Amino acid sequence: MRKKRAFITGIAGQDGSYLAEYLLELGYEVFGTVRRNSTPENQDSRIAHLEGKITTFYSDMMDQSSMERALDEVQPDEIYNIAAQSHVRISFDIPQYTVQTNALGVLNILEAYRKVCPTARFYQASSSEMFGNSIDEDGFQRETTPMHPVSPYGCSKLFGYSIVRNYRNAYGLHASNGILFNHESPRRGSNFVTNKVVKTAVQIKLGLTDKLELGNLDSYRDWGHSRDYVRAMHMIVNNDNPDDFVVSTMQTHSVRDMVNYVFDKLGLEVEKHVYQNQKYLRPEELKFLKGDSTKARTLLGWEPTFTFEALMDDMIEYWLDYFTKQIKSLS
Repeated sequence: MRKKRAFITGIAGQDGSYLAEYLLELGYEVFGTVRRNSTPENQDSRIAHLEGKITTFYSDMMDQSSMERALDEVQPDEIYNIAAQSHVRISFDIPQYTVQTNALGVLNILEAYRKVCPTARFYQASSSEMFGNSIDEDGFQRETTPMHPVSPYGCSKLFGYSIVRNYRNAYGLHASNGILFNHESPRRGSNFVTNKVVKTAVQIKLGLTDKLELGNLDSYRDWGHSRDYVRAMHMIVNNDNPDDFVVSTMQTHSVRDMVNYVFDKLGLEVEKHVYQNQKYLRPEELKFLKGDSTKARTLLGWEPTFTFEALMDDMIEYWLDYFTKQIKSLS
């Protein structure tokens, strides 16, 4: 009897790499897609340590034929669609590309899935950005909260979420959405606010720079750890019935809260180093996100293991170790 097979689009990203590790621990055979990059050192840096343990294919969300070929070769039991243009602020700069990748790309892989391996189970990485500034009266966003996105990214994700629900109902596919709130880790891209804050703060601490420029310090987010959230993805796919689940910590912090915690942890004064730069503000701001993950906790038994503080500490520890080693290598 062969091992269960998982197919992960965007396997070289933050979530893809953690998910690959987790599924390998569970005994899966793991396959995934990477986009061709002119600097290959960058495209697989998060999964280089998994060489020989996973199988990757060059593919692109806009190239349905490449996905069909890969799915036909793998014949997976589970498909995790995590690939995306995932930076919200940048989606205002490249709206067409964002929509093509995050909306039409989902349609492309759904079509490939439906044609090649329709008995597989499918997970779509949906986003809390779909809610926009829509909040229930109790201050939470949940599966039933109206969705009014305020960015090209959020709009594209709403299409992906909706087309997955449509294909589930129209074709009887085991296709589910995970509506994941913000989740971070040391593997998060450095142009995302959490890793930008932590990385720059550590550089300031070590004398490598002296200034951190940010946009809106008063936006609130529900931040969790990617390691916790990839476990939720696996639970959602393996739920008996395909469904849609919010995944969140059910707590919210502002960017200012995060800056204050990280700088205090490193013994730095915020006022000396942190500046607001208008270029990092969104044309339309999303002010507040706090997810109600009661459904996932009740039906799936999922619980986060990282607190906000533990998440920040993990990232601080990573960058301190990284830059300390870098400095020693140059001395």
